[in-house]
Amino acid sequence: MENKVLIIIGDATETVDTMYPYFRLIEGGYKPVLAAPEKREYQMVMHQVKPGWTITREWEGYSMHADIAFKDIKPEEYVGIFFSGGRAPEYIRDDEDLIRITQYFFDKNAPIASVCHGVEIPARAGRVKGRKMATVPKCQFDLEVCGGTFVNEACVVDGNLVSGRTFWDHGHYIGPWMDLLDKARDAAG
Repeated sequence: MENKVLIIIGDATETVDTMYPYFRLIEGGYKPVLAAPEKREYQMVMHQVKPGWTITREWEGYSMHADIAFKDIKPEEYVGIFFSGGRAPEYIRDDEDLIRITQYFFDKNAPIASVCHGVEIPARAGRVKGRKMATVPKCQFDLEVCGGTFVNEACVVDGNLVSGRTFWDHGHYIGPWMDLLDKARDAAG
């Protein structure tokens, strides 16, 4: 194992939700691997509920190139996985290979992190039942209808699963997730 960690993305993945953990993983001695439906360039977005608005406003963000397509992933080669937010999870969550990969990390009890709409992927994969998670409040239904428990906090740790609500929470939940990655890396030798 090369200390590789998957970051799940797609078109309209949230920019900060993706780039913050990407660079933190590098700082922590990990190799972040951007994974998506296809190996190509993906357009990210920035999301925020603008003051006075009742819905999320979206701006074009940076783009990043996926290192690997879901179908080519051998999950046993990775220490952990991160589910980025934005609108992408809604569109990629039905991908059979992504479901397979997601189930692998949950079933193996490997370090998992999720933020914002990222919850839609493990929910679709049938792995949130009985789990406590933070997510953006508008995804509370997605979590609860699949048997999970919504917790409106900046960092929720439920065993191997660490989650935050939005990019404002990155400073709270990424550190605990990286601690889990370090323990898994050290245990693997």
